[in-house]
Amino acid sequence: MKRTAVALAASALLLPLSACGGSAEAGGGSTVTVTVGYQSKTINTVTAGTLLRSLGYFEKRLNALHDGKTYKVDWQDYATGAPITAQMTAGKIDIGSMGDFPLLINAARGKQLGRPTHLVSVTGYNLRGGLNTVVVAPKSMLTSLNGLKGKKVSTSVGSAADGTLVRALQRAGIDPDKGVEKLNQQPAVGASALSAGSADALSQFVAWPGLLTYQGKAKALYDGAQLNLPTFHGVTAREDFAEQRPAVLEAFLKAQAEATDYLNAHPVAAAEKVAKATGLPAEVVYLYNGAHGIATFDPAVKPQLVSALEQDVSVLKAAKLTGDIDVHSFVDDQYVKKALGAGYARRLAAGPPAAASEVWPNGATKTRSFTSPGRLLAYVARHRNGIRAAYVPDATTGTLWFADKAVWVADGERLLPFVAPATAQAYVAGHSGAQVITYTDALGRAS
Repeated sequence: MKRTAVALAASALLLPLSACGGSAEAGGGSTVTVTVGYQSKTINTVTAGTLLRSLGYFEKRLNALHDGKTYKVDWQDYATGAPITAQMTAGKIDIGSMGDFPLLINAARGKQLGRPTHLVSVTGYNLRGGLNTVVVAPKSMLTSLNGLKGKKVSTSVGSAADGTLVRALQRAGIDPDKGVEKLNQQPAVGASALSAGSADALSQFVAWPGLLTYQGKAKALYDGAQLNLPTFHGVTAREDFAEQRPAVLEAFLKAQAEATDYLNAHPVAAAEKVAKATGLPAEVVYLYNGAHGIATFDPAVKPQLVSALEQDVSVLKAAKLTGDIDVHSFVDDQYVKKALGAGYARRLAAGPPAAASEVWPNGATKTRSFTSPGRLLAYVARHRNGIRAAYVPDATTGTLWFADKAVWVADGERLLPFVAPATAQAYVAGHSGAQVITYTDALGRAS
């Protein structure tokens, strides 16, 4: 997530700090309102937002405190992380969730405006960076990042998707400032610009690339996992709130862990719940949040993710969005360690599940996994009218993608899927006899 267009909310970040805090007490101090900022459609944050809210775990935890207070949770839904940061620095939001680049801006603004915040847990992550994707229109002739030189590219400046774009262009030998015309747009605006032809490409975060691809409004040009740099979303809390109400923050983190366990144990049901709450297709939610989805959910603050934050600072500084940021003083895992107790070490050591191909049959409450993309294709070929969605991992990055939207390569009897055409072509170039084929041809070969 979810990753934000910070520049669009720059003025909002300077709101006066004299506003009432989110944890206002009324009625002689008997009622406490805890304000949580979340992004319902940034589905990589659902364990601290959409899914957590629908399950009611946080409210149950607060009711179990029995400290003489009556708690009310005010859930505030935003499209990006920037307004959440603005409200936190104004003292109006206590706990918020957002992507890694916006988290850094949250840290910088909090310190700048005298409302320090801290990263207290993680929601979803991808160790290679697969949560961000560059897409183009379905009929675009572009097949690699090299073709973007001199083109218009929509992204949200200050978001992780923008960071992916900058790094990917640099690796392709294109100046990210002068080599393309960057359009600083909210995700929905950028999606419209891509459809209208006023943008040649769109670099965005979960769930926009998958959604547009699923709808037939875009196709992948660049898989962010090619960077092999971790990206994630996390939970940030105001320092004063955490110090004044540690039991409340602990209750939130315990509830988040419960929501995480629910998602991991019931991925299809979780996807359906999130879809119902957001209006997103459940098939798209599952692409990211499923059993072998692009995102792995775990509240533990892993060292790899902290290291990634440190590397991200230079990108934000180059864009003049922040100055130096002391990442280690921003990260504070004491609360989540206490909340999870002995189980924290196990979560910290856990990693993503092994890549697998999955089919979601019509009417099913569970998916079917396959040991190879070829076996999935064989199943799909036999049940062409009974498939709700089929997913396959990229042969080089492991990023899950829709089987019918993937770029397929035949290498002898092997059928290999890729998210983007450039990676497929790179494989073909290195394997004599391999060739790019259509999805229909791949089905035919597998049947």
